[in-house]
Amino acid sequence: MIISRRSFIAICGSAAGVAMLKPAWADAFKVAIVMPGNITDKSWSQSGYEGIMQAKDKLGLDVAYSEKVAQADQAEAMADYARRGYKVVIGHGGEFQDAAKRVGPKYPDTIFVVNNGQLGGGNIASADFNFRQFGYLMGYLAGKMSKSGKAGWIGGQKIKFSLDLNSAYEAGFKAAGGTEVFTAYTNDWDDIAKGKEAALNQISQGADVIFPTMDNAVIGSLQACKEKGVWGFGLYYDAVADWPDTVLQSAIFDIKGAMLDYIKLAQEGKLEGKNYNFDLKTPEAARIGSFHKAVPEDVQKEVLALAEKMKSGELTP
Repeated sequence: MIISRRSFIAICGSAAGVAMLKPAWADAFKVAIVMPGNITDKSWSQSGYEGIMQAKDKLGLDVAYSEKVAQADQAEAMADYARRGYKVVIGHGGEFQDAAKRVGPKYPDTIFVVNNGQLGGGNIASADFNFRQFGYLMGYLAGKMSKSGKAGWIGGQKIKFSLDLNSAYEAGFKAAGGTEVFTAYTNDWDDIAKGKEAALNQISQGADVIFPTMDNAVIGSLQACKEKGVWGFGLYYDAVADWPDTVLQSAIFDIKGAMLDYIKLAQEGKLEGKNYNFDLKTPEAARIGSFHKAVPEDVQKEVLALAEKMKSGELTP
């Protein structure tokens, strides 16, 4: 993945993985993002990094980022950027909600945005997706492709993102004829070994389709699926290309498109302290990926028809 460097200086930090990217123009609008994982995880944190870099290139921003920031350090990392005059500080994940609530009132001149959050009010905004739509579609496809009638779902932490995906996945799976969904939480978004262990446990109970919804830990779950010859799902990007023998479909939450949208609003002075929600009607930010060639054409048509019903409002999962 090649990212244009143009004219900026990258200064890499230490334990928190901090880097400040200073463009040539001096008075550019300053935006920072704090991420829980690393910027090469091929998952959530990488999408946040690519999102802020895309916004930098298209909007002429002065941007900074911090990667691999533990939950206990998130509030201080966000506050530090606010103290240094960043106009928008992004917490990249629903787990940043508490940190935003703690620091927001102390820095009224900064807008704090939580990606995958639900906060709104004052100088705190959030951007998330209609996770239920995608959980239902992946669950329905899982139900059509499962031979055992059993499926697995794996999450990192019990936040709204996870709860919505999980419950809708189960509803879609059962609507398609499935009988049982095993649910597991690793309590770690990035540990590949834990992701693999959780998937292997569900496979041992008879699950033949697994939907992992963590960050880097998804790799471990999909490794288990590949080794055991069961189906899996991708998340955040169209993962069929990377897992051609394993992934049936992908729920693409393209935070890059959402970030460009709300950062542009902030730059124009129009970003409000509310929740910005993206769904199938905003495909630049939320869409499904490619079907595996093993998915029968009639099943593909059923899934796409369900998506159209969601767009029209006829179906609300």
